[in-house]
Amino acid sequence: MIDLLSVDFMQRALIAALLVGTVAPMVGIFLVQRRLSLIGDGMGHVALAGVAIGLVSGTAPVLTALVAAVIAAVVIELLRARGRTNGDVALAVIFYGGIAGGVVIISKSSSGTPANLMKYLFGSILTTQRTDLYVFAGLALLISVTTWALRPRLFAVANDEEYARAVGLPVLPLNIVLAALTATTVVVAMRVVGLLLISALMIVPNAASQLVANSFSGGLGWAIAFGLVSSVGGVALSYPLDTPSGGTIVLLAVALFVVTAVVTGVMARVGGRRHDVAETHPHEHGAECGHPAVTHGDHVDYVHDGHLHAAHEGHYDEHGVHHDGVPEPAGTTPGLTSATPGPTTGPTSGPTTGARP
Repeated sequence: MIDLLSVDFMQRALIAALLVGTVAPMVGIFLVQRRLSLIGDGMGHVALAGVAIGLVSGTAPVLTALVAAVIAAVVIELLRARGRTNGDVALAVIFYGGIAGGVVIISKSSSGTPANLMKYLFGSILTTQRTDLYVFAGLALLISVTTWALRPRLFAVANDEEYARAVGLPVLPLNIVLAALTATTVVVAMRVVGLLLISALMIVPNAASQLVANSFSGGLGWAIAFGLVSSVGGVALSYPLDTPSGGTIVLLAVALFVVTAVVTGVMARVGGRRHDVAETHPHEHGAECGHPAVTHGDHVDYVHDGHLHAAHEGHYDEHGVHHDGVPEPAGTTPGLTSATPGPTTGPTSGPTTGARP
């Protein structure tokens, strides 16, 4: 790692990866909520057309790519909002039209060599210049501040658009802002992971975060953490392995997702077994079974032969003992109070609303 930091181009590459790894998941979490995981690909293809225009006209490719991607993002949202065509069709038209136009236009440029085209399609982070970093840092700051300031509203619209409209939120402007943020993120990341792979860095860290987070804010934090590990780690690994940085970053992100899925799956299975099961329990509890019921947190226990039993995934859990009308739960279970027995499904029918999670 010390060797990496001693090389100028690796320093710039790591800073660029740090910026992209932070902002890409911040925008991607709203795309995942809206089930628009592939919109980054569409924006990437349009950005390629913008890059081609910049190369032909002698303008900075980053600027022309940003303008083209933002315009396309706004057009997609307007078409989708007015119902003239659905989001998938609009995205497909932009997707194919953008990449075809980019390939044709870039072929007319003196700079339109295959190597130059590949640099934008799959990333070339090691060629990042100091001026590029200034541009990327400015755009990343804009994305971060806007996303953080609007996150409650963006979440509300992404989670339930009809409800957000009913409570008076400006749904269309917020969707346009999100689309513009997506386009800007694509342009920031195109030199790091490439226009064809940027969507993965926006989506995969968020997919992994959903496996471990219990809230939106927690999911955002985990997504940024996964994004940073993927981007910075991918660049650091690509140098000694002599592999393309963009592909290495995405493969590391996918690997983190797989490992997270396996670990959380194992933990869920192990954790699901960490409860005391009633040894023999042929009786099926219910509203008419004759056994008293007591509330216990978010479920109902039944007093059976002095023991507290609760239905759970096809069996009954042992939740403590009950003496002289006073429940004495096992372990650190909180106090219980009497409750009227409610209907429940027996152990042969799987979990119930009174089941212990």
